[in-house]
Amino acid sequence: MTEGFDGRKRETLRRFAAVGAAAPFVGTASASDGDDANETREAIRGYVPTTPGAHFSKLRDDLRLGTGEAQYHLRKLEEAGAIESEKDADYRRFFPADRFDETDKRALGYLRRETPRGMILTLLRDPEATGADLASALDVSRPTISAAAADLEAAGLLDRSDGYALTEPERLLTLVVRYADSFDAETVAFADDAASLVAYDP
Repeated sequence: MTEGFDGRKRETLRRFAAVGAAAPFVGTASASDGDDANETREAIRGYVPTTPGAHFSKLRDDLRLGTGEAQYHLRKLEEAGAIESEKDADYRRFFPADRFDETDKRALGYLRRETPRGMILTLLRDPEATGADLASALDVSRPTISAAAADLEAAGLLDRSDGYALTEPERLLTLVVRYADSFDAETVAFADDAASLVAYDP
C-alpha cells in the first residue's frame, strides 16, 4: 500500500520536475540537499507556473507531499526568489516570482474558487447575465451569488452599479484560457471555444 503511494508520488514529482527543470526561474536545490530535495523542489518549480494561484493545501495534495515537506521546500524556493506567495483570506497562494501583477494575482485567486469562477465564465459568455441567470447557471442561491459578487467587486473585478459587469474581461479571459487545464473540465471546455477571442497578454 505504502509502496504504491510512494510510486505514485515519485511519478507525480518527476512529471512536474521535468517542467521545473525547463522553467526560466532562478533558484534550485543545492547539491548538498540531496536528490530527493532536488526532485521535490524542481517539481514545485514546475507546478507553480502551470497552476498559479494554487493555495498551499492544493499544491501539497496535487504533488502528494507531506505538510512539513511542502512547507520546507516552499520556504526554500521563496528564499531563493523562484516563487512568491500572497495571503488571500484563509489561503496562502503561490505564484512564479515576478510574473503577475497584483490584479492578475487577485483574479487568479478568485478563478480558483468555484462560485466566483463560475460567475466569471458565465459573464464572459453572456455579459448581460443577471443575478438570477447566474444563480440558475451555477445552481446556487441568490444570496450566494450576491456574496460572491460583493467579493469580486471589492477585488476590483466586478462592477455592480448597473447589473453585473466584469471590469477587465480581456484580462480574465486570457487567464482562463491560458490556465484552463489547472481549473476544471468546464473551464477547459470554455477555453476551447474562447481561445480565439484572447487579446490581452500579461
